Formats: sequence, C-alpha cells, structure tokens
Amino acid sequence: MLNQIDLSRIDLNLLVLFEVVLAKGNVGLAAAELNLSPSAVSHGLGRLRRMMNDPLFLRTPRGVVPTDRALDLAPRIAEVLAGVRLVLQGAEPFDPATSSRRFRLGVGDAFLCTAGPALAARLATDAPEVGVAVLHVVPSFRQSLDEGPWDHVLAMLENRELDLAILPWITSPARFAVRPIPGSEDRLVAVTRAGHPYAVRPSLDSYCAARHLVVSVRGDPVVATDATLAELGRTRRVVMTAPNFTSALFLAAESDLVVSLPQSLVAKHGARFGLVATPLPFDVAAGNIVAITTRAALQDRGVSWLVDLVATMSWSSGT
Repeated sequence: MLNQIDLSRIDLNLLVLFEVVLAKGNVGLAAAELNLSPSAVSHGLGRLRRMMNDPLFLRTPRGVVPTDRALDLAPRIAEVLAGVRLVLQGAEPFDPATSSRRFRLGVGDAFLCTAGPALAARLATDAPEVGVAVLHVVPSFRQSLDEGPWDHVLAMLENRELDLAILPWITSPARFAVRPIPGSEDRLVAVTRAGHPYAVRPSLDSYCAARHLVVSVRGDPVVATDATLAELGRTRRVVMTAPNFTSALFLAAESDLVVSLPQSLVAKHGARFGLVATPLPFDVAAGNIVAITTRAALQDRGVSWLVDLVATMSWSSGT
C-alpha cells in the first residue's frame, strides 16, 4: 500500500494516460486523444512501468496489448478515477441543464401517483441528465412514546441516505429545513365503485353499515377515522387492510368495500378504475405535505434546486 510520501510523488495524469492507452490499444491514438505527442505518451508509460514494476503494455505490429498485471490494475484504476471525477464534479457549480447528478427522494405512494408524472416531465424539460432515485417511505412502528413516526426518515436525511423527503406536516428539530408545498392541502374522501349504496345515498348510517377497507402499513384496522366515529357514538366494520394507497384503488374497484383515500389521488386515477369519490359523513381536517431536508444539505446548490423544483409543483393537480 502506498504511503503518504509515495502519493505526493504520483502524477494523476499517469492514471489517465493508462486508461486511454488501454482503451485505444495504440500509443499514437492515445496521444491524439490526450492532445500529446507520441513521445510524451511513451515517456509517461515508462514512468508508469517503473512505478508499477511491470511492462504494462507490450508492443505488437498493430499497437500495444496489456499485460496480465495491467488487466488486473484496470478496474481499480478506473474506480480511482471515477472517485476523483465525482469529487471534482461536486466542486463544480450545479447547473440542472447539464448536470448528470443523481438525487435520492423519499416519498409516499400517494405523492408518487399524483405528482410523479409531473415531476418526470419537469426533469425531462429542466434537467434532462439528472436522475432521481425515489424511495418509498412510510411511518415506522414506534418503539417508544418518544419516537415519532417519521424519525427514521429524518435520520436518513441526516445520514445523506436521502437528499429530500416529502412528508406530512411534522414538527422537526431546528436543524431541518421544512418548506410547505403550495396546493398540497388534501382531504380524505370515501371511495367506492360506481353505484355503491353509500355513493348512491351517502349518510352516516349507510357509511357505518358498509364494509370498509383501511390503508395501514402495520395492518392496524383502527385509524383516526374510527376515533372520530367514536366521538359521534358510532362504529364501522373494517374487514380488510391494504399496505398502501395504490393497492387500495385496485381493491375498491373490484369489491363492495369503502376506503378513505386522499381526494387528489382519486381525482387523478379514480376514473380509470371506475371509482367515485363521495364526501365523508363527518368533518375531517385537511392535511398538508412539506419538502424537508437538513439545513446543512440545503447549502448544496443541487439540493436547493431540487427543493425549489418540488415546492413549485402543485401536489393536488400533479402539475
């Protein structure tokens, strides 16, 4: 392993030269690629050979071929150069029009189903080479009363496992930057197949008499809606749970179940499933979503750009 003194004497350009000669298989072609003279490339190869204690490239009538040692070094040198290029790329001013950076975005499936297509369209227009890896984030199983349902996502942001998360409005420590998304106010509606008894004659009685589907990551059939019903002295029968909103759309379309879903999701996709949305027979507070990242990450121009991009999209209409 090279020590610090050895590293201080290494010319990084020699590794670039190695990479190009290996790719071209010809000193003259490598020289043209590097804008050097053939003698300069030959001199550089000589330095590399002494440093690696191996001929590295053997001359043939058609050019040069790598030795076994060179083939062994090739992937490791490529990895070193890729790391250097990544470091230098991060030092360059971020320009979405030309950047090929990849971001990691944590969202729920409702956001992805409603705003995902618009996000993809904006990326294609504003940042055609930028990539976004979308991770599905859900509330956690609490291990203690002090643990919040989204604390694990906040930890992912702090560890830079995520660049940005789209979450329900939460109270977070001051080290996080929270930006409301305009137009994200959304209400739950009762979703059923067309012609369902509740959709035909919506009332508290017909709602409580129906068979219900609940969206619950943990499979818990009791949610906030049941607490509201309890305050009214009423109950309902939950016969099935689904792990996410997307699967709930399919289940509601092929059954007589009633499921509460975000109004924006149904407005975007209900028609294709033959579903109708009917107001719930009791008051339900509207919810908002926010874009959240760390204040430290927000100093990164690329992350700041991503926050602006997401926050200027309308979540409810997906535009």
